[in-house]
Formats: sequence, C-alpha cells, structure tokens
Amino acid sequence: MNAPFVIERVFNAKPEMVWRAITERDLMKRWYFDLKEFRPEVGFRFHFSGQGHKGEQYMHNCEITEVIPNKKLKHSWAYDGYEGMSYVTFELFPEGEKTRLRLTHEGLDSFPKDNPDFAQTSFEAGWTEIIGKNLKAFVEDTMK
Repeated sequence: MNAPFVIERVFNAKPEMVWRAITERDLMKRWYFDLKEFRPEVGFRFHFSGQGHKGEQYMHNCEITEVIPNKKLKHSWAYDGYEGMSYVTFELFPEGEKTRLRLTHEGLDSFPKDNPDFAQTSFEAGWTEIIGKNLKAFVEDTMK
C-alpha cells in the first residue's frame, strides 16, 4: 500500500473563509470543479466530470463521510466504470490570522495501475495546482 498523498499550504485567510471556499458550491466552482450540488453533510453524494491527460472524461463519484465545521471535511472519491476507492480529507488549522490547510488523498493505489491518469504523480500534479495555486489565489485575492 502506497503512502497517501499529502499537501499543506498556508493561506493568508482565516479558517472560516477557507471553510466557505471548500464547502460552498458557488465559491467552489471558481477554484475547483463546477458541482451541480454540494452540501457539507455526512452521507451527501456529489458527482463531477474531470478531464484526463489526453482529454478523456472521468465521472467522479463522491460521498461526504466526515464534517467538523471550520476544521475537517472528508469524502470518498471513486470513478464511474473503474475499480478503486479513495478518500480526500481537507483539514484546517488556524495560525494566527492565517490558516494551514492539509489535504490528504489516501487509497490512490486502489485505482487501475495501467492508466497514467490514475498514477500518484498525476494526483500530485493536480492537487498541487488546485490547492497550491487555485485555492490560494482564490482565498487570498478574490475573497478579500
């Protein structure tokens, strides 16, 4: 079993602001994916389409498994038509007027090994862009 992918970034924003960015659908679509519906409630299921390296479309099927407001959001992450189940956890830690966000994506080794879109390096690149660039710019520039 591979170690989970973990990325941490510190944002110049309070935890409540970062929480809103990761849990409010209208805000999420500005830095993440455009979800039809999203509610940070245990048992809530959501779906979204994402594109692979060569333009393939993958339907992501997710279900919220844990919610601690302003602190933790965890959901499953699987793909329509493919084996495997993983989990994504967002954790927020206040640091004065700033927030340290830790994203952990575990279970990546459960996805098919013969598809480069499911390789750990692909997830590393994707999350680094999404968390390290898109979310950071959104909470520090757009939400201010």
